[in-house]
Amino acid sequence: MPPDFTQTRAVITAGFEERIHPGAQLCVMQRGEILIDEAFGEARNGVPMTRDSLTLWFSAGKPITAAAIAQLVERGALAFDERVAEVIPEFAAHGKDAVTIRHLLMHTGGLRNADSIDATLCWDEQIARICELPLEPDWIPGQRAGYHVWATWQLLGEILRRVSGQPVDEFVRENIFLPLGMSDSWLAMTPAVRAKHESRVAFVYDTSSGVAQSNKDWNSADGLTRCRPGGSARGPVRELAFFYEALRRGGESILRPETVATITSRHRAGMFDETFQFKMDAGLGFILNSNRDSFQMPYGYGRHASRDTFGHSGNQSSCAFADPEHELVVAWACNGLPGERKHQQRQRSLNSAIYEDLGLG
Repeated sequence: MPPDFTQTRAVITAGFEERIHPGAQLCVMQRGEILIDEAFGEARNGVPMTRDSLTLWFSAGKPITAAAIAQLVERGALAFDERVAEVIPEFAAHGKDAVTIRHLLMHTGGLRNADSIDATLCWDEQIARICELPLEPDWIPGQRAGYHVWATWQLLGEILRRVSGQPVDEFVRENIFLPLGMSDSWLAMTPAVRAKHESRVAFVYDTSSGVAQSNKDWNSADGLTRCRPGGSARGPVRELAFFYEALRRGGESILRPETVATITSRHRAGMFDETFQFKMDAGLGFILNSNRDSFQMPYGYGRHASRDTFGHSGNQSSCAFADPEHELVVAWACNGLPGERKHQQRQRSLNSAIYEDLGLG
């Protein structure tokens, strides 16, 4: 019999009682079998969360853009060690010529200052502003690490656009989402798609005050249709699990096994992340399980994940990963952003409970 996920359900229910999320989605797969695919609570005020509600994954969607870059590498159109300025010549301004695609994917490029650029600017203006910036002071690309929230992922999207000739959201939809059966997932909705599916959208709420307040940046028409390759992916969280199951199986229809092994292996090991203030290991677009002497890795995979677990989490809300040793895939999203402290507690508790309910604790 499949597990009943008693402890896992208790963590989600506790979140309702503590008013840190109005609703949640959870999908767990093991050896290719879906063990749970359920929705809890409300997608928005008075509207139940369903398995097919469209939840925002925030940065948990970053690996999708990384996989798209890897597809171009497989085609011989790019190389991970190619300099960004070879594709975007204007990026070389102010001493950035040495920054490579690998640096962007590993968060070692030194452009966290670009995250302060107005995210509501049009795409071309964002790229122009990023290209105009210098590196952070005393930053040598590849020698320091600091998580970049969104701006360098716009650069990755621009690289995809210039090399493939397609906007990144269209490229991802055609080359990743549809081949994997992720037909209800988008990096950005077109106006027509938004009009058709808007009633299914799960709102994002700021719950840090204990009162759920709608996040206008992400719940508006602009939030649904604006492409941010590092944070705008949304769909039923079950479909995010499909993406990780494909990677766990070696790439299936989207990547070769050797490419999956490359992007999910340790390219950054034991480096101190100056954003998270923690020694965190990274692949190319993925955060690897970095628990060593404690289980306090920010946005981690819980107490019981194996060393080679790879995945990514989203801002105070979501998490998805594959644990090859246990043939396990986990994806979940909560639509409440309760502040970092409460979220880190929720994330550790929820991921640990999933393992314990599976007898893997």
